[in-house]
Amino acid sequence: MVADPRALNSWRRWGYRLLPGDLFSYVLHLRPAEWPIMAGHTLLGYVLAVGIGGAVRGARLPQAIGALVVWVVFLNGGTLAINSVFDKDEGDIGYLNAPPPLPRHLLAFSAALLAGGQLLAFAFPVAFRIDYAICLVLSILYSVPPFRFKAVAGVDWVINMWGFGTLTPFAAWAATGRALDMGHALVLLGFCPLFAGLYPLTQLYQMEEDRRRGDRTLALMLGMRASLAVAIACTVLAFGLFAWAAALLWVRAWLLVVPLIMWLALLAPWYARRDALSAAAQQRGMYRALGIWAITDLVVLQVFAR
Repeated sequence: MVADPRALNSWRRWGYRLLPGDLFSYVLHLRPAEWPIMAGHTLLGYVLAVGIGGAVRGARLPQAIGALVVWVVFLNGGTLAINSVFDKDEGDIGYLNAPPPLPRHLLAFSAALLAGGQLLAFAFPVAFRIDYAICLVLSILYSVPPFRFKAVAGVDWVINMWGFGTLTPFAAWAATGRALDMGHALVLLGFCPLFAGLYPLTQLYQMEEDRRRGDRTLALMLGMRASLAVAIACTVLAFGLFAWAAALLWVRAWLLVVPLIMWLALLAPWYARRDALSAAAQQRGMYRALGIWAITDLVVLQVFAR
């Protein structure tokens, strides 16, 4: 058993004082540590839609904030909570170290969040409602038996590359009501293979635990070497799509070289030293990749949000 999470650090102790009993455990299983990453990638679609100048002026800002709450807290938080219900992890999991014991009503809580988000989606344009509905179905298929596609190698990969990579920023774009042109569609599409490259990196440090539990993740199916090779190939493909979008939109794309070099500077040494790295080192590599993802978002905005 893990140590009592209420005694692990000061912010958790503060959280349990503010929300006594198991209430703060419900919040932790929403994995708020991921919210800044999810919020940043969601808002990318908003800034692409209104431009950097429009975002500074607050163009369609209420719609963007509303979409952000629905997408990050209700959809993403509910999905991660329902994952916790069926995974029953005791060790560290993504965005939550030493997870607390599962609260009694976590399944009902997560289901209410997911359903409530769909109801709130009706306050937004049709494209946003459809986007949420698609991702809601994907979340259920991903997490809930008898489907539980997160344990089916390859299917989990496809769900995540589309759900997080492309459909997440499209949600904020759709919330503005702006029609999607071909150039910006390619920009959003580029994040599909980019996340396809990131996704196996999130599994490498958990391979032993996943193997013991009987899950057949993408990383386990491919192995360490092929997983990293896929990450490199998908990253290059993503930047190829960004370059295509730049050609269609007639924008200068030289800044995209910066995050591309950062990705390759992380992945190439990781590939070369893969057999010598511990699980902790693999986990640190995953978090560095998340940082490079954030930089990629910023550069993409600088190039395309005009």
